[in-house]
Parts: sequence; C-alpha cells; structure tokens
Amino acid sequence: MQFGIFTVGDVTQDPATGRTPTEHERIKAMVTIAQKAEEVGMDVFATGEHHNPPFVPSSPTTMLGWIAARTERIVLSTATTLITTNDPVKIAEDYAMLQHLADGRVDLMLGRGNTGPVYPWFGKDIRQGIDLAVENYALLHKLWREDVVDWEGRFRTPLQSFTSTPRPLDGVPPFVWHGSIRSPEIAEQAAYYGDGFFANNIFWPRKHFQKLIGLYRRRYAHYGHGTPEQAVVGVGGHVFMRPSSQDAVREFRPYFDRSPQMGGGPSLEQYMDETPLTVGSPQQVIDKTLTFRESFGDYQRQLFNVDGVGVPLKTVLEQLDILGEEVVPVLREEFAKNRPEHVPGAPTHASLLAARDAEEASAAAAD
Repeated sequence: MQFGIFTVGDVTQDPATGRTPTEHERIKAMVTIAQKAEEVGMDVFATGEHHNPPFVPSSPTTMLGWIAARTERIVLSTATTLITTNDPVKIAEDYAMLQHLADGRVDLMLGRGNTGPVYPWFGKDIRQGIDLAVENYALLHKLWREDVVDWEGRFRTPLQSFTSTPRPLDGVPPFVWHGSIRSPEIAEQAAYYGDGFFANNIFWPRKHFQKLIGLYRRRYAHYGHGTPEQAVVGVGGHVFMRPSSQDAVREFRPYFDRSPQMGGGPSLEQYMDETPLTVGSPQQVIDKTLTFRESFGDYQRQLFNVDGVGVPLKTVLEQLDILGEEVVPVLREEFAKNRPEHVPGAPTHASLLAARDAEEASAAAAD
C-alpha cells in the first residue's frame, strides 16, 4: 500500500500572523514539501492543477519535472489533471516526457476539477463536462497504446496517422487514476478501462464515497478485470497533529474557520465527524485512517493533505515528520495485517512492465 501527500497549492493568509505568502514562496514551498515527503519515507507526492487565484499549480508537469530532478524514489503524481479542458494530445506528450525524465516514477489522476469558470477560459462548455471527460480519455488511452492513430470525435479536430511523441517509457503508459467526488459516470469510466479510482473524500460524508467506490468495484468486475476486491482504489484525507488533541484543535481551528474551502459551514467538530479530516494526536490519525478499510475495503493508495488553508511551511514540515516517524509506519503494519493475497498492491512502472512482459511471454508460449 502506498502513502503520500497531496497539495492543492492554495495561497492563503496565515490567520496566526496575518501574512500571505507570495506565489513564488508558495511554489518553492511545494517543492520543499515534496522533497521532505521523500525524506520521511512517503511513497507519493501529488499536486493539483488550477488556473485561478488563489492557487498556483497551473503547470503540474513543470513542477513535477523540477521535483523529479531533486528526488530519487518518490512517485510523482497529480491530484487532478483536467481531462476536460486540456487537449488529450498535449496530456499524452507532456506526461510521457515526464515519465522518461523521472525514470517511470509518474502516474496521474484525471478529473474535471471544481472550478466552473475554467471551462470557458479554455474554450469549453461546462454542460459537456462528462462527455468531454469520456471522449478525451478515450483518445488519450489510444494515443499511449497505438503508435499511429486515426481519430475523429466531437470536441477536437480529427487526427490522421498521428504519432504522439515521446512514446511511453518501455512501451508502458503511466498508470491512470480517475478522480471524482460526485460522479458515478467517472467511476464507470475507471472500471471500464481497468484503471484506478481515487475518491478524494475530504469534503463529503463517508457514505457518499462508499456508494461511489462500491459502484466502481462492481463494474470493474463486470468488465472482466478481476474481482471487486482486486479493483484499484485510492482515498484522500486531511490531517493536523500535535502530541495532544487539545493543542491540535486549538492551533488548527483558526485555519479551519477562515478556510475558503471549509470555513463558514459546519463546525470543526462536525466536519471531523462527517469527513476524513482528523485534527488531533498521531494516534487519533492512525485510528481514524484504519477505519477507512472498514468503509472502502482493502485499498492501494492513501494520500494526506497537510499544507493547505494557510498553514505555514515550518508547521507543514513538522506534520510530515510526525507522519513519517509516528503514523505511516504503524499504518503500513496494520493495513498489511489480514490483507488477502489476491488484493493487488499499488501499480508502479515496474509492476506494470512486469505484468506486460508476463502477458507477452504467456501469449508466446500459447502460440
């Protein structure tokens, strides 16, 4: 099972000091966070994609390429790649290039995002969001698996004898997660292709995501990719820790109350009760995260958010130390207990390459 960090890259005022970091400071902080995540033993660093203030990660491949040159082991991913407003040809080329530069340490999470105005900014119609996601991914999937592509669809000019370059590393495309917080059509899409499904369940009640993940697992089996238990699932979480829960709540409450994403609605206590947000001691984070298996089954990837809502970099790095030293080692051990042998691990470039080679060897033997 993989554990990692995801960031949305918001530039938010620190309510404790009244200071707002510059865009330059926030971008550099994200790089520092990624490097620290590798240092403390995390498996994954993921960044979102946004094209509007107060967010800065408008070019995930630029950032991840920079981080790739400064890390050795950690998998570099996206927390959202906008499949609806990006050209699938450009996605195919950009992420294949990143895959080569990072020696395979790359996957991506496709989504529609949560900013409605982004559609007209890129010449798209939000009312066609689901259709764009379906058609654009069909083309992306094809571009990575066929050397010469002919294509005609509704949303872009036709392609004739087109080859996307560079080709995926070792002929194995980056693994794709389809991310969704609300759309059963995206769960269906992930199941159809046998891809991963990531339920970034940081804002909605658990029961909602139980339904989405349950649908994905059933349809994954329906399409013949394996049993429901073998479907590839990832989930998100938001944590803030101090040695005592009282100190954690006291310190985090101003960040929560003034958060553009979480503040102004339910109280911090209500939010923690209904969502995966955990503000407390390391043991409380461990205990709550372990309940996710009860709700969602054995899964492959757990990502935590620790850097949003104005929390300063020094505090974020402290959170990463706690995760690496006190939380993730226990979670690795506990999630490994009673994990059925037929449940796969998280896909990596090495595992996908080995599976491809084994399938080709089996086919050759059958001939």
